[in-house]
Amino acid sequence: MAGYPAWDQDSAQSIIAGLAHLEGATLPILHALQEEFGHVDPQAVPLIAEALNLSRAEVHGAISFYHDFRTAPPPRRVIKLCRAEACQSLGCETLVDELAQDHGIVVDGAAHGDAIIETVYCLGNCALGPSALVDGELIGRVDAARIARLCDHGRRDS
Repeated sequence: MAGYPAWDQDSAQSIIAGLAHLEGATLPILHALQEEFGHVDPQAVPLIAEALNLSRAEVHGAISFYHDFRTAPPPRRVIKLCRAEACQSLGCETLVDELAQDHGIVVDGAAHGDAIIETVYCLGNCALGPSALVDGELIGRVDAARIARLCDHGRRDS
């Protein structure tokens, strides 16, 4: 995963000002900030609120409602694990249980080393489930041991 620059209030102000004129500018601003810094720093909330004449609660609500927004820098590796019906029928929930019990890795929980596993619903690889997306690469027929190794790989390469 590419490194991101540290949070910079002046750069954030510039991004916000450049998009504030858009109708429904909240989401484009949040996406632009996350694209630039890898996350939406909580310091951006009052800046966005002021620029768009919104309450801080409204801005915070948008950030917390959409699960793709992060409020802290992302871990080095994000593993997206499909938990849709087809992957469920091929054992993804057993995989999730095994990750927790055998490896101490909680899906949709805290980072494990410098990796995190997030739930997604359908990666379009239904016949080869359970599936995961790792560093942009689609992997089929994953099991708990392989996911754990991928998490450890992220930690070793830090």
